[in-house]
Amino acid sequence: MNYFSSNFKLGILGGGQLGKMILYHTRKYDIHTCVLDPSKDAPARLACDEFSVGDLLDYETVVNFGKQVDILTIEIENVNVEALETLEKEGIRVYPSAKTLRTIQNKATQKLFYRDHDIPTADFSRFAHTSEIEDAVENGGLEYPFVWKSARFGYDGQGVKVVRRYTDLVDLPNVECIAEDLIPFKNELAVIVARNSKGHLKTYPVVEMEFHPEANQVEYVICPARIPDNIAKKAELVALKTAAAFEHVGLLAVEMFQTENDDIIVNEVAPRPHNSGHYSIEASYTDQFEQHLRCILGLPLGNTESKVAGVMVNLVGAEDYTGNVLYKNIEDIMAMDGVTPHIYGKKQTRPFRKMGHVTIVNKDINKAREVAEKVKKTIEVISE
Repeated sequence: MNYFSSNFKLGILGGGQLGKMILYHTRKYDIHTCVLDPSKDAPARLACDEFSVGDLLDYETVVNFGKQVDILTIEIENVNVEALETLEKEGIRVYPSAKTLRTIQNKATQKLFYRDHDIPTADFSRFAHTSEIEDAVENGGLEYPFVWKSARFGYDGQGVKVVRRYTDLVDLPNVECIAEDLIPFKNELAVIVARNSKGHLKTYPVVEMEFHPEANQVEYVICPARIPDNIAKKAELVALKTAAAFEHVGLLAVEMFQTENDDIIVNEVAPRPHNSGHYSIEASYTDQFEQHLRCILGLPLGNTESKVAGVMVNLVGAEDYTGNVLYKNIEDIMAMDGVTPHIYGKKQTRPFRKMGHVTIVNKDINKAREVAEKVKKTIEVISE
C-alpha cells in the first residue's frame, strides 16, 4: 500500500501530547491523519489533517470515526474496545488489537495474563470492590503493607496507593481493584519493544526511571540505565517474552522492577508510545514515535540505538497553581548545553498535570543527570 502523499488515511484515537508527537512524523512523510479527541483544544488538533471532537468511550462515535480510515491506532488506552472489535470485523486494521487492549485496560486482567503466560510479576489478590479488602485483612488472607491499584482508568499516579495501615483505605474509591505485594526494589526500569505487522522485533535500550515520592509520577528517565550489563540483558529478555505473549503490533512499553535480589518482574505495560521513550526524540537514531508508525504500517524498523546518552525530565504543573499556564525561567534552561524543551500545548495548568518535558543529552550520562537536576530546579510550570 502507498502511504505517502496518497489517499491512505491513518486514524488516531486520542489527541494528547503522544498524538501530537506522532504527527511530527506523519507530517514528515505526508501521511493523511484523522484524530478523534473529547477536547476541542487537544494538543494534536493543529497538526492533523482532520480533527473530530468526540467521546473515545462511546461505541457509535468510535465506530463512525474508524470507518473513515484505513488503519486505526491509539495514543491512550481508555477507548471503547467493543467498537474496535466491530471495526476489526469490518476489515479496518486496528493496532494495537482490540484483544490486546481488552487485556491491558483492566489491571486485574493484565496481571492474570502475566500469571497465565509465566511472566514474572508481583503476587496479587483481585477484588470486585475495595470494601472487600478489609475483610480479607481481618481473615488473614491479606497483610499490610500492599499496593492498592484501581483495575480501570488509573494513569500518571492516579488509581495507585501504598496501603500500610487501615486508615490508608478510608478515602479509596469503592471500585474493582487489586492488592499487590509491596516489592522492595533497587530500580524501576523500562524497555520499549517495537514489533511491526510482519513480526519483526527490536528493543530500545533499558531505561531507569526515578519517581516523584508524592505524586507517583516519573521525574527523570535515564538512558542508558545505570545498571550492570547482565541485569540489562535480563530486563530485555523479560520485555521480549512479554511482547511475544501479547503478539502486539506497535510499541509495547514494559515497566519493570529490579528487586533487591536482582530479579526482574513486570509491573505493567502500555501498548503505545510512552513517557519512558521521550528521550529518544533527541537521543536515538529512530525515535519512538516514528518507530510506532513504522510498526503499524508494516515498514522496516528503524535503528533503536542511542546516538548519545539522554535524560528526560517531566514538566508538570506546580502544586499550588491552576489556570493559564506560564513557563517560568524557560529561557534559563534553553541557555544550557544539550537542553531541549517540549511544550505540549495545554493552555491550562493544574497541580501535577503533564504539561511538557525537557530532554538533556550529553556524552556522559552522569553529566546529563546533573544538568537534568539543574533544569528541574530552574523551570517552573505556574499560572499567570
